[in-house]
Amino acid sequence: MYLLIINPRAGGGAGERTRQAVEATLRARSIDYETLFTHSADSAEGQVLLALARRDDWQAALVIGGDGTLHSVLGALRKRSVPLGVIPAGSGNDTARGFGIPLDTAAALEAALQDRCLEADLLSGPGGLTLTAVASGFDAQVAVNVNNGAYKRLCNAIGAGRLAYIIGILHTLLTFKPCRVLVTCDGKEHVFDQAWLVSVCNLPSYGGGLLICPQAEAGDGRLDVCVVHGCSRMQVLRLFPTLLKGSHVKLPFVTMLRGHSAAVRFSEPRHAIGDGEALGTAAFAVRCEPGALRVRSPRAAERPLGAAGTCSASG
Repeated sequence: MYLLIINPRAGGGAGERTRQAVEATLRARSIDYETLFTHSADSAEGQVLLALARRDDWQAALVIGGDGTLHSVLGALRKRSVPLGVIPAGSGNDTARGFGIPLDTAAALEAALQDRCLEADLLSGPGGLTLTAVASGFDAQVAVNVNNGAYKRLCNAIGAGRLAYIIGILHTLLTFKPCRVLVTCDGKEHVFDQAWLVSVCNLPSYGGGLLICPQAEAGDGRLDVCVVHGCSRMQVLRLFPTLLKGSHVKLPFVTMLRGHSAAVRFSEPRHAIGDGEALGTAAFAVRCEPGALRVRSPRAAERPLGAAGTCSASG
């Protein structure tokens, strides 16, 4: 039995269209499933916990939506030890990218129905659990502006989710002011003046494929930190195209850190986001939770049995 968890509003309505295609395939193949609609991030975890508690033979939870939808149910899936299957239907879909899950609905569903999982870490911090990244500063402000802007809905409607982030970058670049930040990684303090952003990553990308921490791996038991500091607005603008390939890590105003925990304190209030969802403007701390989630991924077939295996839920 599969639990379909659906945000019908994800991706400007793509969630509902994707649901219809997924359910049609499951019915045609006589695969048992139940459907759960989530309409609020605040209530989603409770809804999923109640649904999962009704039986103990769940094979996996198939989440139809974007990274924000996934963010809202991570706690429930961890508590009930139910594997995650991802059917991408959001704007960014960086969780799917991070686990090699196709963006095509039929191919993603096929991957989700395969009983092979990767053990994935989670980031524990403000707002609970995060799968992709906890980002703060400029890029978090971009996300806030994008989520509040009418252009996100327009871009989703034409199937150009990444374009919304590009518009958001240009929008934010006009008003954002860098400031001093203290980053503590595994107890070691690092101070950066004129810091633009600090991103604590579990997966390589966010923002629709921007490779903020290209070396990040979800199952290595560590988090990766990217700090952009001491550069001009023009340098920041030139930085973003390099994020498409991850070549920014070689720039002199980019510092990369790695560890098991990280704390970030800006000298002025700065927005933070987790999986694209707002986490407020206060200082925060994040720690890596190794192997906290099992994810059905095509990459599981490429790993040795010690790193991947079958993943039926234990209830």
